[in-house]
Amino acid sequence: MESPIKTEKRDHILAVTLDRPKANAIDLMTSRIMGDVFTDFRDDPDLRVAIVTGAGDKFFCPGWDLKAAAGGDAVDGDYGKGGFGGLQELRGLNKPVIAAVNGICCGGGLELALSADIILAADHATFALPEIRSGTVADAASIKLPKRIPYHIAMEMLFTGRWIEAEEAARWGLINHIYPGQDLMAEAWKLAGLLASGPPLVYAAIKEIVREAEDMKFQDALNRITRSQFQTVETLYRSEDQKEGARAFAEKRDPVWKGR
Repeated sequence: MESPIKTEKRDHILAVTLDRPKANAIDLMTSRIMGDVFTDFRDDPDLRVAIVTGAGDKFFCPGWDLKAAAGGDAVDGDYGKGGFGGLQELRGLNKPVIAAVNGICCGGGLELALSADIILAADHATFALPEIRSGTVADAASIKLPKRIPYHIAMEMLFTGRWIEAEEAARWGLINHIYPGQDLMAEAWKLAGLLASGPPLVYAAIKEIVREAEDMKFQDALNRITRSQFQTVETLYRSEDQKEGARAFAEKRDPVWKGR
């Protein structure tokens, strides 16, 4: 059987494409494969940035595969490493992830996109949380979305399941940039290349601080940094890259980051 996940590695970048015709829905097997892929990405020192997208130009991902569920996949089954889609609960993922939303992005597909750090969208992309209409809860989105966009907009989407287009999604800050569909992946690769040329240890420190400080008071989070309680920050401050950054600045040249 052909894998539902296609990967491409190029210049420290991993592109992950969800390819399950007709709609790129995720069943248990696909989620487990995605978990393995993103775990390997997390643990591979040569890979610095990931892009996640869907095959084709109609669907990014509609989320949970209801046909698979009707065939016996349990909604509370084994999603594998990282939980649903391999990203939502993957611990220690301290590398940038870009979602390139190439079409319909709803339900668990929107939750997958929300697990990325930066979201790019094609101009025809649409977004929704239609779980309410089938009597279920968008659990991860109920946690994340009200923290990402205005509370009342998030609650309207959760309560009504209404669809929003890319322009409105950008207006509320749900996505970063909109591109013509034919340019989306080129722009995703361009952004990934920019990030891959940057300091990986700094990205790791940023992601750990942002993740751990989400529910902390400002001073408590700052105290953890000054007391050397963030491992990624301590690794950064004791690294070759820290010294290289200072040397490159003094020598008025571009730094060469090694991630160590």
